[in-house]
Amino acid sequence: MANITFSSPVMPKDITVYAVAGDRGTILAVAKAHKIPIPFDCQDGECGSCLVEVEHLNPNAIYGVALTEKEKEMLKQLGKISKAELENAEVNDMPPRYRLACQCFVRNEDIIVKFEGDQTLPSAGPYVTQAASRFKGGTEIPTVDEFLSYAVKVEEDAAVHFEALALTLETHGATEIAKLFRQLAAFSRQHLAEAKETAKSIDPAKSVPPDYAWPNQSSPEQASQWSGDVALMRLGALKAALQGERRGYEFYCAVVATAKSPEVVAAARQFVKEEAEHVKVLEAWITREEWATRGMPAH
Repeated sequence: MANITFSSPVMPKDITVYAVAGDRGTILAVAKAHKIPIPFDCQDGECGSCLVEVEHLNPNAIYGVALTEKEKEMLKQLGKISKAELENAEVNDMPPRYRLACQCFVRNEDIIVKFEGDQTLPSAGPYVTQAASRFKGGTEIPTVDEFLSYAVKVEEDAAVHFEALALTLETHGATEIAKLFRQLAAFSRQHLAEAKETAKSIDPAKSVPPDYAWPNQSSPEQASQWSGDVALMRLGALKAALQGERRGYEFYCAVVATAKSPEVVAAARQFVKEEAEHVKVLEAWITREEWATRGMPAH
């Protein structure tokens, strides 16, 4: 069983779907079943129109695969497989970074599938919620240093909350998800350090705009709800983390949408990209946890 997250500039937001390995065949078949707009033509590995980039969420547990000769030939023609990747595929059955969606079968692993989409269509803008749209009436961020001052606070807010969630889960033995939160906290602190290093000066008086601050997942009421059920705690913590991470993502999206300075927009776009990856990871974990709580067999 697998969570497949589809990501493309022609989609307003990433979409994660649950697929049963083997039952639905290829990535292209799953995409068609869920109306994901991966371009395709021949559906037989001979045209290259369904080229996708596949990212494995657990790089230490990648399933081996035997590439078909037609897929290897098409990837070579498209310049999307290196000599080293080809050798690794032929000798070790390890999949390359790029695949043809019509030739890539769903396995028991969580993946992110990225594709360009139909280039004759305009790219969809980032998905921005109502909270993010309200920022358009607020403070416009005119300089990179001011943006980075806000970014430092946003990343610090995320790191502190990830660490608090991790500590709660470690106390109750949910070490796998706690480890995920520790990793995400480390990423936030890395982004924080990079922002401080890049900025000429950081304004310590800046604070996270209220619409984008993390929810208080450590309230006594929530702790009481979680205390008697470890499964509820795991899922609740993941959902709290997703809610908080989405708020950071929305903040950076709002800056991209409202800033007039190209330099500010460029800086914010990098944060949008990084936050979107974190959101996708959390969405995949939530889907897997929800299926586990419904009694589905774990994989």
